[in-house]
Amino acid sequence: MDPGKLALFRLAEQRLAWLDRRQEVLAQNIANADTPGYAARDLPAFAKVLARATGPAPARTDPRHLAGTLGPAPRARPEPLAAERTPAGNAVQIERELVKVSDTETHHSLTLGLMRKYLSLFRIALGRQG
Repeated sequence: MDPGKLALFRLAEQRLAWLDRRQEVLAQNIANADTPGYAARDLPAFAKVLARATGPAPARTDPRHLAGTLGPAPRARPEPLAAERTPAGNAVQIERELVKVSDTETHHSLTLGLMRKYLSLFRIALGRQG
């Protein structure tokens, strides 16, 4: 199989893993909506996580080229968000969290749909319909 096609599936798997982890973090926010002092958390944007991912190191083939700045990829982890707090010190806004949950579910469905379509194209190319 073409390495580019494998990379597409790896990217989709990374996206699905990120979306699953984000749903966990958002569910935790909602579950702690009444916990005094709890601050809502979220993951860094997938594009940021992807940009930090290490790949092949860029080769410097000419001394005039800029040196690369790739380093180890940090793991995606929840980041505290600045928000208004209740008198008990809680900073979870249920409406905002529910919008994020819905958005995450939409992206999850889209990613799975794209993977299914791509797999069906492989099946057609291999002569296996269905």
